[in-house]
Amino acid sequence: MIDFSKLDKTIHEKARLGIMTLLASRTNAWPFQDLKLELEMSDGNLITHLRTLEQAGYISGEKLTGDGRPQTLYILTKEGRKAFEDYLAILEQILNLGK
Repeated sequence: MIDFSKLDKTIHEKARLGIMTLLASRTNAWPFQDLKLELEMSDGNLITHLRTLEQAGYISGEKLTGDGRPQTLYILTKEGRKAFEDYLAILEQILNLGK
């Protein structure tokens, strides 16, 4: 039987699941503006969810400054990738049960 309590509530929220999915989709970091455009979120909403994921240790952000406009790049941490894979494994169990 599936233990639904193992679904990670930090990831399970729609916006955070979107962020985690995008960050897991490639090995390079995502700029804040690209995440914002892809997820169609406001700055404030995206920042709130990014902070939650950072506090959980699932993502890390690096602020870059230079000649142009400063930007922050986000990437999954090793812990975040493991948590995301565990989350997907439980979803897969749920999907298989429903077939």
